[in-house]
Amino acid sequence: MKILGILGAHKQDGLTATMLNTVLNSVPAPHVTETIYLEDYAFHPDQGEHRDPVLDQLTDKLLESDVWVLAAPTYWGGLAGKLKDFLDCMRGRLVRFDHKGGTHPDRFKNKHYLSITSCYAGTVENFVSGITDNTFRTIDKIMSAAGLIKINELVLPGTLFMKQVPAAKLAACKRLGSKLITKPKRDDNTLKRYIELFCMVAVMAFLTMGIQFLFHLISASEFWLVYVSFVVIFFVLLASILHFFTVVKHRRR
Repeated sequence: MKILGILGAHKQDGLTATMLNTVLNSVPAPHVTETIYLEDYAFHPDQGEHRDPVLDQLTDKLLESDVWVLAAPTYWGGLAGKLKDFLDCMRGRLVRFDHKGGTHPDRFKNKHYLSITSCYAGTVENFVSGITDNTFRTIDKIMSAAGLIKINELVLPGTLFMKQVPAAKLAACKRLGSKLITKPKRDDNTLKRYIELFCMVAVMAFLTMGIQFLFHLISASEFWLVYVSFVVIFFVLLASILHFFTVVKHRRR
């Protein structure tokens, strides 16, 4: 298996690069790793039939790899420009377009990826305001369109005066690096789980209100109206909270 690191940062030896290198150095043998430092490549978008030769070279590296580790800082609440520019230039190669302009996964489908970012904002500020969320959303949107499967994400907050990556964060990088070879399968059971959740809410609500009815806390005339409204409201609120913590809210600390 080959793990490819893609570094979109101004510094090749900065904090974001240190996290990337720690992840890659923790990949166990005999698996191999390689790093692309995007500042070293003068790529440009394809122009019609004229394909950019530098993008051809980078595309070959992406195709040869099983896992991509995308690492870039968060600037102004979004993905750093170099990595964003690279992903923009790769748009026509990452996906296949239909006659209506819709995108579909193509030759990179079912590869895996890990996201790494850093930001000046402190841990508390990033946790509350989610400054790095847009960075992860941008990467996730592009990778999802290309058919890649997400492994995990790493964030390093409070980098403004930081001289070196904290030991705890390096340990987290090492743990993830050692597990990159055990790639997760794509999860397509979301709808099934929501149906199961609704059934569980319905059963528990019925039992709860049944007990209330036995103790004359709810009258028979209002039982079903209260039951249906309670199940629907409770399910919507619970599903929204679960969606927030599992999909929307990215790693911030």
